Amino acid sequence: MLNNAIRFTSCLRLSLIVLFLSCPLAAYATEQVVSSAATKPWWFWPIVLFVFCLVLGVLAVMAGVGGGVLYVPLVSGFFPFGIDFVRGVGLMVALAGALAAGPGLLRRNLANLRLALPVALIASTFSIIGAMLGLYLSSLNPDIIQVCLGGTIVGIATLLLFSKNTERPVVTKQDAIGLALGLSGAYWDDGARESVEWKTHRTLLGLFMFILVGMLAGMFGLGAGWANVPVLNLLMGVPLKVSVATSKFLLSITDTSAAWIYMNNGCVLPLIGVPSIVGLMLGSLLGVKILAVAKPKMIRYLVIVVLFFAGLKAIDKGLGLGILG
Repeated sequence: MLNNAIRFTSCLRLSLIVLFLSCPLAAYATEQVVSSAATKPWWFWPIVLFVFCLVLGVLAVMAGVGGGVLYVPLVSGFFPFGIDFVRGVGLMVALAGALAAGPGLLRRNLANLRLALPVALIASTFSIIGAMLGLYLSSLNPDIIQVCLGGTIVGIATLLLFSKNTERPVVTKQDAIGLALGLSGAYWDDGARESVEWKTHRTLLGLFMFILVGMLAGMFGLGAGWANVPVLNLLMGVPLKVSVATSKFLLSITDTSAAWIYMNNGCVLPLIGVPSIVGLMLGSLLGVKILAVAKPKMIRYLVIVVLFFAGLKAIDKGLGLGILG
């Protein structure tokens, strides 16, 4: 209960920071963000968005995916908000969860700083480049971003469908780069009641992959948990628990770098940001309680289907086909 209260407070603080930093742009948001503002009162869309994100937070926890990867395609597809504003808030949504979970994961020695820092340096640098590139492409034609976003979401859904994480990958020999960077360690496994030692291999390829991960995270505002874990676990041979924990900690660095680009360009607004962050935060807390009695595997497949649909809808919207409404 105390941990939940701390997470609630952390996310609420982030929401208030977003609110105060974005207040000068509120008038612009009212005019530009919601295309149907003339037919709806100003409070309608924030309330609907809050309820939508509450449900989204529940599904994200039970499916084992980050809220950001669900937030951006679904909100951009079903709400009348500009794609730049949705991507900016999407990074803040992912950042809220990372800031709430990061300190606890570090204290338990699950998130590894030696592993996180070189990866974060690469991913955060290229997330800034990705954010700048995304805003540039959006200024040329927002439909370009919609189509690229749709293709990326379909790819993520495919990755979630076919990837099978390994609890403890077998690494017989650490490569020279991993050894030089000290990418090894140990953690206490409460379930097995033993200390588990680990080390990396294929380190150079893994670090190269984080260039792509950072670019995509910044360009589409998705966060990067969907890619961090497979790269760390399947490619570099890091145990699943350390991969998940380190990935969560990484988001607090990578997403912060890209989020400042969007914030500096006026793309993080209280009209969208506050109900989104608070709704997803409360939904996550509720999802943890429901997880005890639900069947996460079925929910995971449901989320994958939703992601496929959201990705195809984004492509349909960007190309102007009108097939999916």
